[in-house]
Amino acid sequence: MTAHPALDLVDAVASQLANPDTAPLGPRAASSDRQHLAYGPPGIALLHIERAANGLGPWQRAHDWLAAASHQPFTSGPGSHPFYGAPAFAHALACAADHLPGSYQRALDAMDQQIAADVGRRLDTAHRRIDAGRLPQLTEFDTIRGLTGYGAYLLRRNPGSPTMRAVLDYCVRLTEPITHHEETLPGWCTETGPSGSPDDRFPGGHANTGMAHGIGGVLALLALAARKGTVTKGHHAALRTLLARLDRWREETGHGPTWPYWVTRSELRTGCLAPSAPRRPSWCYGTAGLARAQQLAALALGDTVRQIDAENALVAALTDPDQLKSTTDSGLCHGFAGLAHVAARTAEDAHPSTAGQLRAAIPPLLAAVHPPGADPTHAAAALVQDEGPGLLDGAVGIALALLASSTATSPQSAWDACFLIA
Repeated sequence: MTAHPALDLVDAVASQLANPDTAPLGPRAASSDRQHLAYGPPGIALLHIERAANGLGPWQRAHDWLAAASHQPFTSGPGSHPFYGAPAFAHALACAADHLPGSYQRALDAMDQQIAADVGRRLDTAHRRIDAGRLPQLTEFDTIRGLTGYGAYLLRRNPGSPTMRAVLDYCVRLTEPITHHEETLPGWCTETGPSGSPDDRFPGGHANTGMAHGIGGVLALLALAARKGTVTKGHHAALRTLLARLDRWREETGHGPTWPYWVTRSELRTGCLAPSAPRRPSWCYGTAGLARAQQLAALALGDTVRQIDAENALVAALTDPDQLKSTTDSGLCHGFAGLAHVAARTAEDAHPSTAGQLRAAIPPLLAAVHPPGADPTHAAAALVQDEGPGLLDGAVGIALALLASSTATSPQSAWDACFLIA
């Protein structure tokens, strides 16, 4: 018998997705997303890797899913990114190899060489763009598709490598202002909407703050690298620049501070944010992910006051009925499971004055995903069918978040390194 009801749901999801030949994948994971970490087999493999690393399941299931993902060659080069193609598979493979010395090493070495070459080309393009005074696309730098996401992988695999340091040099340069059409803008400001495409709702573009597609991810990468001792010129100054920007856009509510998902060009010009309704405090956008990023930055800078302030902001967000009311799903990206996982990861590093409050916020979030008394087999089947099996929004991500949050132990396989929260 498992110690926490949520673990029954984790086991049931793993059983639903035990065999890639019989699992109810749905059309996305089975075909077009075969190479996708967010929706396909590489992400599903992470659940079985994590369970095996914890002694909760057989390694054979992980091997089977990795094999299913690799039936055909992986995309590399311009058509790939951290969540798609060779880099996505490399993340899953590295999580397994960490616990199986000697396994998968030849494949990982080959992919690491390809990833380093791809990153080098992306960096060359990015620096030429900056030199020309043009604004970036979100895909140049973000966590899901850009250089920040590549940095997350490199920081795990070879934190002292020249390629890793080159990514950090780029991130530092991204924090510097850029003059575009005689207007001084944040270096990460884009001319598009948050989707990455032109959007009439964002005339002139926007500055994205999120963990998935904005400077939240850049801040987290710089902070995590500094905590691991990988520091480049201007590193700490860049951390302070990003923190100052977030301080500028911070809004106080009756339940604690919040941060906007993005700042429009007109808001940048006026210095005032337009009024908005309470938004969900998710990993991808909003207070939860940004609070963790700011906590990591404060730890890297040795700023205890800022650290406690970030932790209190997360506690407030996780206990604010208005913000929680805006959270409508269970997924890792922007649902209750993701909030529980961010809270658990933040609590691991938290100051004694806030750690208990963060841990106390987790049980209600777990209950929102899997209410007490709910049948785990039926719940798992419903999750796989309704939300899909995947890592980002689906059953696997929910199960992985529940496993760590309900046991109060850190992930054993670094599956969440791609989200830059640890």
